[in-house]
Amino acid sequence: MTSDDGGDSAQDLLRHTLATLAYRGGKALRGAPASFAEFRIAEGTRTPGAILAHIGDLMDWALALAQGKNAWKDSQPLPWEREVDRFFEAVRRVDAYLASGAELVCPPNVLFQGPIADALTHFGQIAMLRRLSGSPVKGENYVKADIATGRVGSEQTTPNFEFD
Repeated sequence: MTSDDGGDSAQDLLRHTLATLAYRGGKALRGAPASFAEFRIAEGTRTPGAILAHIGDLMDWALALAQGKNAWKDSQPLPWEREVDRFFEAVRRVDAYLASGAELVCPPNVLFQGPIADALTHFGQIAMLRRLSGSPVKGENYVKADIATGRVGSEQTTPNFEFD
């Protein structure tokens, strides 16, 4: 399988998955009201701020695993905007490591099935919580989205085909 970017390795697919995570995560985060970080649907559930902190921890863990370490930390949520910045910086660090040609110690499938897939799942939770909090995120045909390997920052392209 060859991607639009010309890559065909498992690391290329991981990098495109990180770009997808940044795009879809950025969409779920953009425009959230300040109060959203503390929104809670029931006692004992995580707030969006706590979920986003967990996603940042997952990306830190992904980098550690890629480098051959199994270092997990359970961070307390930062203020919302700082946590958003932390997420994109953590994704950037994982992508840079994968792009560097450095040895990938952890098998790519393990990186995907663990921290990366978990992060995708949690962004689904954040999107659902946006709707429940009265600040929904528009659906989108992600097949038509302009997602490019290496574009993992907060600056993402405008959606091509959103649903009302």
